[in-house]
Amino acid sequence: MPDTQATDMTTLRRQLDGWAREAGFRAVGVSDIELGEDEAHLKRWLDDGFHGDMDYMQRHGDKRTRPAKLVPGTLRVISARMDYLTDAATDSWSVIHDPELGFVSRYALGRDYHKLLRARLQRLATRITEEIGEFGYRVFTDSAPVLEKALARNAGLGWIGKHSNLIDSRTGSWFFLGEIYTDLPLPIDAAASNHCGSCTRCIDVCPTQAIVAPYSVDARRCISYLTIELHGAIPEDLRPLIGNRIYGCDDCQLVCPWNKFATPTPETDFLPRHDLDRSTLIDLFAWSEDEFLRRTEGSPIRRIGYERWLRNIAVAMGNAPRSEAIVNALASRREHPSPLVREHVEWALAQQRGALADGFG
Repeated sequence: MPDTQATDMTTLRRQLDGWAREAGFRAVGVSDIELGEDEAHLKRWLDDGFHGDMDYMQRHGDKRTRPAKLVPGTLRVISARMDYLTDAATDSWSVIHDPELGFVSRYALGRDYHKLLRARLQRLATRITEEIGEFGYRVFTDSAPVLEKALARNAGLGWIGKHSNLIDSRTGSWFFLGEIYTDLPLPIDAAASNHCGSCTRCIDVCPTQAIVAPYSVDARRCISYLTIELHGAIPEDLRPLIGNRIYGCDDCQLVCPWNKFATPTPETDFLPRHDLDRSTLIDLFAWSEDEFLRRTEGSPIRRIGYERWLRNIAVAMGNAPRSEAIVNALASRREHPSPLVREHVEWALAQQRGALADGFG
């Protein structure tokens, strides 16, 4: 345990900025652990059932909103931000507007960010240790009940927009967050102020109208939830609204005016792999399970598993214009052993037949 009386916390805080940049972070900030208003907001969100099947959002009680309950002794939270947008990927709108292609959220095109951010946070914590000696800390990247966006806002890294993502006025919202819970009494940074103003572009563009009010997202309607978090069948009334989005959805970020300031990430690990930024639905649907596992090794996409991968693509194929090639691809999965896959394949085939009946074949 370092002698905090002998350690100049103000100097240490200034040093953090340089060390964070050396570790690959775009920005770093420090907050206290007071999250009272956010705890009340989270409770209302949960009471409304907006978390859907994400039971983990309430499983840990108030540990999510009270950092010292999750890690006893925590006095401060160091929040760090790492950009992930790459200019090597095919333009997002051109993919979304081509119904024969499958759209994958830009954060998932390359390497899974969890291990990368955790290693970089550990590097930052190790650098602090080298400077002041052993101290109490734990690093997190979506690995525990952490209210990361509220903590990052309080640390000055951005404000929470109407779409519930964090936005920075200098760089937009295309970034990951990670945290270091610590017992160091570091000086805290000023919280970021909100600059959404009267803008409602994210609300207006949402394909499923999941942003039910400013700063309130009903996850049960959100395409990211439907294609990633939901384990069962996608509600039929929402399937046509998903379009060709097969893993996540970026529409609310794509229209955010603050993202005109976003700059490409220097992290090569976030570059697209296996042409996931521009692959056709037919090609992706043809992957065997072994191929899926091989091509998604080290990718966040692997977490949904092969069944949900086929489920999502089947929906997108059902939303595509009438195509004999798509019908044949779907028909090849009609006897798939998974009832989940079969259900969505049959729905997609019915959609294709409907397109033909309507004269779109």
